[in-house]
Amino acid sequence: MMLPGSNRRIHSVHRHSGMAVAGLAADGRQIVARAKSEATSYQSVYGEPIPVKELAERLASYVHLCTLYWWLRPFGCGVILGGYDRDGPQLYMVEPSGISYRYFGAAVGKGKQAAKTEIEKLKLSEMTCREGVIEVAKIIYKLHDEAKDKAFELEMSWVCDESKQQHQKVPDDLLEEAKAAARIALEEMDAD
Repeated sequence: MMLPGSNRRIHSVHRHSGMAVAGLAADGRQIVARAKSEATSYQSVYGEPIPVKELAERLASYVHLCTLYWWLRPFGCGVILGGYDRDGPQLYMVEPSGISYRYFGAAVGKGKQAAKTEIEKLKLSEMTCREGVIEVAKIIYKLHDEAKDKAFELEMSWVCDESKQQHQKVPDDLLEEAKAAARIALEEMDAD
């Protein structure tokens, strides 16, 4: 019933960073709007893009603020923030409590513990971004339970040297290749 692409969970914050949201979509849009505002404000004051660490800290403070007062409802979502700045590629996760940590690989949302277990099996430092996209697709397809979960749309983006250090959607040909590899891996797992 839903149109493809109408329930996006990945958003660009500015040219060099983007975020994925898991949880309540309305809360996620609020955090994305705040991230865009922080990035724009930093750019206008300092004349350069906001460092990923600074953006993660500002978002974590904003999310944490909503846990301090009884008249504010805490955010019902977690976000993964990825970006590229002078310190290279970085990945942060901001939890609903306002805690923010930097990761090599992270998962958020339903099934995050199982996804983290699968991510820990990967040698992330030895992997290219293209290989990473395929492995992430395999993990997502493996953890999706068609009997319990509703249909899903695989949405992926990246910030890497191949994307000229800019946040953008993964190219369609690579996304289709990743989906095909994930389906094949799933069929092989079911055959065992």
